[in-house]
Amino acid sequence: MTDFIIVGGGPAGCVLANRLSEDPANAVLLLEAGGRDRHPLIHMPAGFAKMTRGIASWGWSTVPQKHMKDRVFWYTQAKVIGGGSSINAQIYTRGNASDYDGWAKEEGCEGWSYREVLPYFKRAENNQRYANDYHGYGGPLGVSNPIAPLPICEAYFQAAQEMGIPFNPDFNGASQEGVGYYQLTQKDAKRSSAAVAYLRPVADRRNLTVRTNLLVTRVVVESGRAVGVEVVDRPSGQPQLIRAEREVIVSSGAIGSPKLLMQSGIGPADHLKSVGIAPVHDLPGVGSNMQDHLDLFVIAECTGDHTYDNYAKLHRTAWAGLQYLLLKKGPAASSLFETGGFWYADPTTGWPDIQFHLGLGSGIEAGVEKLKNPGVTLNSAYLRPRSRGTVRLASADPATMPLIDPNYWADPHDRDLSIKGLRLAREIMRQNALKPYVLREVLPGPSLESDDDLFDYACRSAKTDHHPVGTCRMGHGEDAVVTPDLKVRGIEALRVCDSSVMPRVPSSNTNAPTIMVGEKGADLILGREPLPPAVFASNRAA
Repeated sequence: MTDFIIVGGGPAGCVLANRLSEDPANAVLLLEAGGRDRHPLIHMPAGFAKMTRGIASWGWSTVPQKHMKDRVFWYTQAKVIGGGSSINAQIYTRGNASDYDGWAKEEGCEGWSYREVLPYFKRAENNQRYANDYHGYGGPLGVSNPIAPLPICEAYFQAAQEMGIPFNPDFNGASQEGVGYYQLTQKDAKRSSAAVAYLRPVADRRNLTVRTNLLVTRVVVESGRAVGVEVVDRPSGQPQLIRAEREVIVSSGAIGSPKLLMQSGIGPADHLKSVGIAPVHDLPGVGSNMQDHLDLFVIAECTGDHTYDNYAKLHRTAWAGLQYLLLKKGPAASSLFETGGFWYADPTTGWPDIQFHLGLGSGIEAGVEKLKNPGVTLNSAYLRPRSRGTVRLASADPATMPLIDPNYWADPHDRDLSIKGLRLAREIMRQNALKPYVLREVLPGPSLESDDDLFDYACRSAKTDHHPVGTCRMGHGEDAVVTPDLKVRGIEALRVCDSSVMPRVPSSNTNAPTIMVGEKGADLILGREPLPPAVFASNRAA
């Protein structure tokens, strides 16, 4: 018997495994459907480019997107210990303070305001550069500065400033707006995934067991209480019940967590019946409220060898590998998207609503066109989508891919603001500061100027930003799945703790916010007093 069963070894699951097992009296079992993080590309920062092509992922895709001409999107979801933190671009951003204040004030998530969650961001952090009101050091998660930037990055900063967008040295500090270098979840030129940061240092704890390559098929509920999980024992092929003395914690991400709850009979009763699953608990909000950031991009041909594109050639790939192994520098030490920023598509809003990622090459991610000559990419994503999608089951078989429907651009507002963001990206690339580096725009292409043209381009070329959230929304009311203390409504001893509980997608990448949810969730599960709310220097008494 174990005290806590954690289903899913992604960012939040790894945090929980570490924090819950700090007390030797707690027996903790972490179950992960994927394998160990042994692939060398996982730990090499530039390996991200290969991850979007299917390494260590489920190989899922969306249903046709009816508001984008029935486009089907490749939807990378991690299948490896560490989850998304093992395959992402390692960008460390937290979002805007207003995101979390909105969770608390408008979504009814008491205890999740910015001042209340900031201490958990800081507790997680081992920051290379900062130690101040906004940052901490000494925590498990390595957060560092890029070590392989190129001169085109500085030209990009100058180009943005030509348009009135300021330089910002810290997107996670007092202000989010501007352009600059992202800090990265790296340490010593290696990826600092949640598995590396939180699991590896405590691997010898006797009260912590980590099992990989084990698919959980359902949470077992008896008399309204979660008593354990069912897994399939591979040698025999027979289902096996693993019991939890205290709690079952679902931490399988914005797609996996609602999928598992529905497989367990917890979710919209009519939908469960339609796929042959007997409802255990009618909870309509499971799998609803899905949100994601959609990426539109500009790709330009360079005037010379100003990015890392030519390192795809065999002899240069070998040289990049030697540079990395011997010096911890060069292309392999780059996340390839370590420069970016935040700005406004709607100037009347009180916070940035567009995020940029400058890609040091073309065709970096799966499905994105690669140029014959060296190129550079500038992604733009609208950060506050109004559209809401769903995750549903295609059948009762746990091995079947779920029906993933981000429902992109269901609200025309999202389309309009996304296209404005794309126009901003194009304008940056056309500034004088980038002329020594940028020869010509290839995509969308100078002939495409109208909103209709750019809509057609987006339907052909847009991609997910890999930021799904919200499908087990915390809050109150009939559509909420979990309460603000992450307990599943109507079921005892069952919680959800991952990105799926976020009521709204943060205005940023989602890895750091998910780790924060794990840190705060651990205190909630253990019944600890929350960390004291943040106090800023400007508010302290003299």
